[in-house]
Amino acid sequence: MDAEFYNEASALKLGWTPDWFGCSHFDEELTEAIQKYQKTIGLKADGLCGPGTYRRIWTDREAQLEHIHEEVPEHQNTSIIYNNDYYDIEWPKVVLPFMKGGMKLTKGYKKVVEKRKPTNFVCHWDVCLSSKSCFKVLQNRGLSVHFLIDNDGTIYQILDMNHIAYHAGGSLWNQNSIGVEIANAYYPKHQEWYVKNGFGERPIWKEKKVHGSYLEPFLGFYHVQLDALKALMKAVHEATGIPLETPNSSTTSAPAVRGQYEGFISHYHLKKNKIDCAGLDLKQLITDINEGDY
Repeated sequence: MDAEFYNEASALKLGWTPDWFGCSHFDEELTEAIQKYQKTIGLKADGLCGPGTYRRIWTDREAQLEHIHEEVPEHQNTSIIYNNDYYDIEWPKVVLPFMKGGMKLTKGYKKVVEKRKPTNFVCHWDVCLSSKSCFKVLQNRGLSVHFLIDNDGTIYQILDMNHIAYHAGGSLWNQNSIGVEIANAYYPKHQEWYVKNGFGERPIWKEKKVHGSYLEPFLGFYHVQLDALKALMKAVHEATGIPLETPNSSTTSAPAVRGQYEGFISHYHLKKNKIDCAGLDLKQLITDINEGDY
């Protein structure tokens, strides 16, 4: 593949420039700089700034900012939207698209008029510093998801659950699912940013296994994010009927891959090249929901 041609096309689509990698032109020097960057973050060093590299360099650049200003939501809301109807959620911080501080998708999803019957709920981590940053990345890439969970546990609904979001990686999976992106920059080097911006230290998750291999230590979720996720899972279950079930495995689930699974899953249950959300114990979260612990 012609790396210079690929990177020019990628930059035009995603909005990055060679100076993000310390270069000034789309040339061999840029390709080598991208390769060097990819090696430092454990990605395949092919010199191509594809979606994975783009999301990580975006986060690294934002981490250099002193502070990301977050607009305070206008008021507390306790409902989520499915097919233009409101459904209760037992969580005090939910922001809908039309509220002050809310986020509304303008592209990257399929609008559905007749009532859709989703069968599963897919959990992702966003490899971004905040939900606001994740939203910008999604819009730049022409992708979407239904919910974002920020560092402080605020749930942003950015798409009616009845519409099809482009998040799971295939049309079959997208049309059957609801998706959430949980704010987490993943790499421990970003711990300082979270502390500096007042969120406190994230837990470091160690010896977490996915697809038969252990991952290097990485940033885990804040407790408040897990509580928010449990409240969201329960509300989605009650609104859509998606059962409170999850595969008993840390790798792909054959029924989920075939689009036949009904329940709550992580992205790695669908694709072997995905590791999110390794370490997220969905089984325990469902137990907590059934016991009212959230």
